[in-house]
Amino acid sequence: MSAPQLVVHRDKELMAEAAAARLITKIVDAQAARGSASVVLTGGRNGNGLLAALRAAPARDAIDWQRLDLWWGDERFLPEGDPERNVTQAREALLDSVPLDPARVHAMPASDGPYGSDVEAAAAAYAAQLAAAAEPGDHGGVPAFDVLMLGVGPDTHVASLFPELPAVRETERTVVGVHGAPKPPPIRISLTLPAIRAAREVWLLAAGADKAKAAAIALSGAGEIQAPAAGARGQARTLWLLDAAAASELPRDLYPPASA
Repeated sequence: MSAPQLVVHRDKELMAEAAAARLITKIVDAQAARGSASVVLTGGRNGNGLLAALRAAPARDAIDWQRLDLWWGDERFLPEGDPERNVTQAREALLDSVPLDPARVHAMPASDGPYGSDVEAAAAAYAAQLAAAAEPGDHGGVPAFDVLMLGVGPDTHVASLFPELPAVRETERTVVGVHGAPKPPPIRISLTLPAIRAAREVWLLAAGADKAKAAAIALSGAGEIQAPAAGARGQARTLWLLDAAAASELPRDLYPPASA
């Protein structure tokens, strides 16, 4: 696993624009090297802000959208089209504005889908999709995602892995159903830490003063059970993208000397 690297931006708008530019570069480089790219999206205000910034970026046309696989790190287990679903918000922010191959947009199942209200069956089905997309050299039963993005919650949760809950303790399965999430809705689907750690790069997004304590805890040696963000690491790179407010409580020895 890679050690965390930090980039701190002046504000959340600049963070979103810079992260979008960084993501465009990563996708284009991956497509040039391997023919296609694989990205895991995150929801929330920072994840959707990045997607909106990507939609507005002129350089977005450098991406071959037909050769891009999109996955999700977690999803609210709600009916298809519900405005609270991450995929619904992602479509509004970006996906409906670019020429993606629908077969390569891998949304997590909805609660009114083929598995009905059985969130465990829905999670198992998504795990099977991931396993089917994995290449022979990939580890852990999931593709080696080029970039996996995660928003960091004020309680240090990432995806729908909340402190101390069973999902953050999972070591075998790649996708789990989450029950009793402390923020609504209580039932969700989430990648697990083993699946997250299979990514080539993991990017953690945190903007706003309400994320400052979480960033400081996760980057100061906390355990992953108590602070799930601390356990989110990429194979080649772990990148924390923060604004100045989210970085305001970091110990000075962690604060990067060269930030935008």
